[in-house]
Amino acid sequence: GKLNVSRFIIGGNPFSGFSHQSVQQDKEMVKYFTCEKIKETLAEAEKLGINTFVGRTDNHIIRMLQEYWNEGGKIQWFAQTCPEHGSPEYSARRAIDFGAKACHIHGGTMDYFYAQNKLDEAVKTIKLVRDAGLLASVAGHRPHVFRWAKENLDVDYFMCSYYDPSPRDKRPEHVAGIDEYFREEDRKAMVELIAEIPKPVVHYKIMACGRHNPAEAFVYAVKNMRDSDAVCVGICQKDLPTMLADDVKLFEKSIADVKKKGK
Repeated sequence: GKLNVSRFIIGGNPFSGFSHQSVQQDKEMVKYFTCEKIKETLAEAEKLGINTFVGRTDNHIIRMLQEYWNEGGKIQWFAQTCPEHGSPEYSARRAIDFGAKACHIHGGTMDYFYAQNKLDEAVKTIKLVRDAGLLASVAGHRPHVFRWAKENLDVDYFMCSYYDPSPRDKRPEHVAGIDEYFREEDRKAMVELIAEIPKPVVHYKIMACGRHNPAEAFVYAVKNMRDSDAVCVGICQKDLPTMLADDVKLFEKSIADVKKKGK
């Protein structure tokens, strides 16, 4: 589309306390990621060549981004709707009003709309985003959501999760503390689906939320990325200050190694 996007995108789940590991880890992330710490992390990301951030349309992220940009930060915001704050249209309007370059419907929301036969809501939100001049997208955890979206929505890219850790059929938002499952068959099914999608794809949850060895996870992702695809990775440097730089190096090494060996 009309934007330049780094192939490594920094994800905002840890900034908002979504570890997908435990309630205690959620709390630790919230305590660690003050606005100052998030701004420091985004500045480091920019120095490493990352120019895009995926973050929620909640008050915390919006306030932080306004401060970051006012202080000279340049990273572009791809906004994610927040199901616990209201309709995706409400979140999309906040993305439009507060400087996002793109907006996607939350993956749990799309899973929920599909299960509840409410996909007309997605059509309305995507139109709102496109009419405002932003790039539009949908996220999701299940291949059938994207097969529907591919045929029925006018979007610019797709946000595809490698895993479907918990069902969203009854409620779209993540519920902290419930059992989550990261199945290899889900990852395999999603990358097979990605091969069918004629638009750029952002691959996310590639490390199963900290459960995979990063080196293996990046190699797997790179082997299944097309030239127009990117990865979205959340990081938390609390116990490893070099995590972001380490991940970028691993990603670049994976690209070089896969290219050398051939997919």
